[in-house]
Amino acid sequence: MTEPTQKYSITMPRDIADAARARSGPSGLSAYVAAAVARQIERDNLNELIQVAEAEHGPITEDEVQALRDQLHQARAQQSGDGKNAA
Repeated sequence: MTEPTQKYSITMPRDIADAARARSGPSGLSAYVAAAVARQIERDNLNELIQVAEAEHGPITEDEVQALRDQLHQARAQQSGDGKNAA
């Protein structure tokens, strides 16, 4: 079942609208904009969670971020069958 929709009027710079329209493909500009807004809401929610976690546990260091990126890279390499990058 599809979520109910409602028509809105928005204002945005013409160059952004033109670029979005060019990339929207068969789903159309409305679907493209709705997906972009949904991603932004997810990012906003994640940022709120990060703020809460950092307030409780302190900020994460760059070394911790890099270690997690390395783990993610290794996991992706293992999933793709590229064992030479995995530890």
